[in-house]
Amino acid sequence: MPTRQDAEKLLYEYTESEALRQHGHQVEVVMEYFAKINDEDVDRWGTVGLLHDLDYEKYPDQHCIKVREILEAHDYPEEIIRAIQSHGYGMCCDVKPESKMEKILYTIDELTGIINAACLLRPSRSVLDLKLKSLKKKYKDKKFAAGCDRAIIENGIEHLDYSADEVMELTIKALQDQAEKAGLKGNID
Repeated sequence: MPTRQDAEKLLYEYTESEALRQHGHQVEVVMEYFAKINDEDVDRWGTVGLLHDLDYEKYPDQHCIKVREILEAHDYPEEIIRAIQSHGYGMCCDVKPESKMEKILYTIDELTGIINAACLLRPSRSVLDLKLKSLKKKYKDKKFAAGCDRAIIENGIEHLDYSADEVMELTIKALQDQAEKAGLKGNID
């Protein structure tokens, strides 16, 4: 399997947008965290998070479809390719999330976008002082981070062994643990 450095190089080759690169890193750290607490392969889950939007910028009309061709050409295993495709289930592809890794990616992808937006509006611009209560208030406001589809998050949570609060809390914790890598340290020293 290609290394993490190979994955990051591939992400940067296909993604010019700094915001989209940062999103990849955010989903990566959350997937790594969930892998740890579920005794799963942290590197594999992290790679899925990092590369989940690999084809989004260059091939928006083929998002979650073109990624198969790209990753097969770089010798990525089927498990990773399928997981990445599954996060677009019901939106841009018909690969249904089935494994724990796929279900978590499907659930937390949009959630990290809401958390990122919430952090940017905080005086600290940081996840380090973000609390669940504050996130839930933003989450309930449908106008806030309106591009992040809450129905996907809620549908994903229904297929996990976590409550909505637990998914949000664990996602915040994951981003706090690696705030620098996620680009969400803000101005807190």
